[in-house]
Amino acid sequence: MLGIEPEEPCETLVDSAEDLRNEVLQFNTNCPECNAPASTNMKLVQIPHFKEVIIMATNCDACGHRTNEVKSGGAIEPLGTRITLQVTDSSDLTRDLLKSETCRVEIPELEFELGMGALGGKFTTLEGLLKDIRDLVEKNPFNLGDSSLPDRAEKLSAFGRKLQQIMDGKLQVHVTLDDPAGNSYLQNLYAPEDDPAMKVERYERLFEQNEELGLNDMKTEGYEADGSPLR
Repeated sequence: MLGIEPEEPCETLVDSAEDLRNEVLQFNTNCPECNAPASTNMKLVQIPHFKEVIIMATNCDACGHRTNEVKSGGAIEPLGTRITLQVTDSSDLTRDLLKSETCRVEIPELEFELGMGALGGKFTTLEGLLKDIRDLVEKNPFNLGDSSLPDRAEKLSAFGRKLQQIMDGKLQVHVTLDDPAGNSYLQNLYAPEDDPAMKVERYERLFEQNEELGLNDMKTEGYEADGSPLR
């Protein structure tokens, strides 16, 4: 109709997008522990010098169970990312950290590796991640290898002591986040300059890593040549 300015719908769309970023959405769900009705809060968050992520938190009033899950707001990156931090004192533990569900965590000095999928996606601090690793290992000691019960108990105790030494700033280690999807992040305290304690590598994924991410079935080379998608 006459008299309608074309700019207004565009401005409305921009305003709606900004409102979505600032708004906490809430929806009803069921507790994964006791199946009682619970509520989940969801928010879109922009991580500085990185990207947008979706943070979802569920609290159950019936049993007290809480979950905090992070989903990447973007697609799989063209290259994988390997971030290695030399932890030298307790101040490093306050760094913000995003561990996606496709990220492996390694602490070579402890001969420890947390596989892809373990702990899910998390937006926390380095100290928060170490605490989550400690809790996970205490609940499932098989993460420290297949061994006899007495031996496993001793390994668990020694591992817990070393983790505590790291959190107390008494043990220097390297922590590596290896994410073939490129969707994990560790705060650079010197951004946008390079962090002298942190090494960031970008790498071409192996065939096996693309297979784990489901990318090999998405290849479309030759699609038009034979008239049918590749299998």
